[in-house]
Amino acid sequence: MESLVSESLPEELADALVGIQRLIRRRLRRGLALPRLRGAEVELLRLVESRPGIGISDAAKELYLASNSVSTLVNQLVKAGYLVRETDPADRRAARLRLTEAAAQRLKDWRRRRAELVAGHVSRLDETDQHLLEAALPALRRLAVTLHEEAEES
Repeated sequence: MESLVSESLPEELADALVGIQRLIRRRLRRGLALPRLRGAEVELLRLVESRPGIGISDAAKELYLASNSVSTLVNQLVKAGYLVRETDPADRRAARLRLTEAAAQRLKDWRRRRAELVAGHVSRLDETDQHLLEAALPALRRLAVTLHEEAEES
């Protein structure tokens, strides 16, 4: 299938998305009283939030990380008071992960702060750019799905 987009679109899009994510992350770190969580820790917390009771091996597959890396993250987050490791009643050797109230509150606060930050900057754009961003969301979501599906296949 022949593409109608410019040759530079893939690189420019990837650069823009990475740059936006990096700037959001940096801005949200400012003034944070709590110890900073690494990206992989936040990803694991968000995954456990969306799939309470997920096991370590399933979390590793979902995050495309080695099981021992996820185990290390789990140990750090349990120690920090953000995760609870429960024994799986069906398999006493397996662990099931759940968020603590502190983690749920931290994720809620992070989402609120992120939304406020982005809303403030989107509001600085003219109405045309705001509409263009909104119109691009479905395509960006479909792009995320295809990237996820490809990762699942490999």
